[in-house]
Amino acid sequence: MPTRTDPRSRLSADCGNCVGLCCVVLTFAKSADFAIDKPAGEPCPNLSDDHRCTIHSQLRSKGFQGCTVYDCFGAGQELTKRGPEMFAALPILRQLHELLWYLTEALEYNANAQPAIDRVERVCRTPNLADVDVAAERAAVNEVLLETSRSVRGHQPKKKDRRGADLIGARLHKADLSKADLRGAYLIAADLREANLRQADLIGADLRDADLCGADLTGALFLTQSQVNAARGDRTTRLPKVLTRPSHWTATGA
Repeated sequence: MPTRTDPRSRLSADCGNCVGLCCVVLTFAKSADFAIDKPAGEPCPNLSDDHRCTIHSQLRSKGFQGCTVYDCFGAGQELTKRGPEMFAALPILRQLHELLWYLTEALEYNANAQPAIDRVERVCRTPNLADVDVAAERAAVNEVLLETSRSVRGHQPKKKDRRGADLIGARLHKADLSKADLRGAYLIAADLREANLRQADLIGADLRDADLCGADLTGALFLTQSQVNAARGDRTTRLPKVLTRPSHWTATGA
C-alpha cells in the first residue's frame, strides 16, 4: 500500500473507515467472480449490521473473487463522511479518484499533470456529483496521460505497439515488453512469466488470471492494485513500490 507520505495514500481503499458502500451499491452477477446474484442497492447478505464483511478473509474460497479485485480508489471512505448522497455518488467519485491516481503518477514525469489534478480535485468537491460529466473529465485527463506515456516510453518499434491487442492466453514467457504500449490490451490468462514489463503502459489492460510469476513490472505505467489483484503471481514478481503483493499470491505462484 502507499505510505502515509505518498500522495496516493488517500486514493487507496480504507474499508475500516467506510460503511460497506461497495457491498450495497454494486450489482453482483452469479459467475466465477460472485457466488450469488445481487441487485444494485441491496446489501450483500455477507454484510453485518456494523457494515463489515463477515467473510472478508475467505472471499476467494467462498466464491467472491470479484470483491477482492474491486478497488474504490478511496471513494468509499470519502463518501462515508458526506452522508445521504454517498450511495448514488460512489460510482462517480470512484472514477474521479481513479483519474487522480493516474495523474498523481503522471506528475512524477510531467509537470502538465498538475493543472489537471487541480481541476479534478475541484470536480470531486462538486456538491452534486450526479451533475459531473465523467466522460468529459476522462477525455481531458487522457490527453495528459498519453503525453506522459509517450515521454516516458520514447520511440519504440512497431511490435511493441499492442494497444487494445487480443492477447488472451498468449505465450509471452520471458517476452521483452519493456516500454510497450499495452493500453487496454486483453491479457486474460496470458503467460507473462519472467516477462520484462518495465515502464510498459498498462492503463486499462485486462490482467485477469495472467501469470506474472517472476515478471518485472518495475516502473510500469498506470498499473493499479485491482489489476494486480486480478492476476496471478509469486514472491519473485517485481511490482511498483506503491502497490501491495496480493495475499492470494503464494511463494511459488498462485
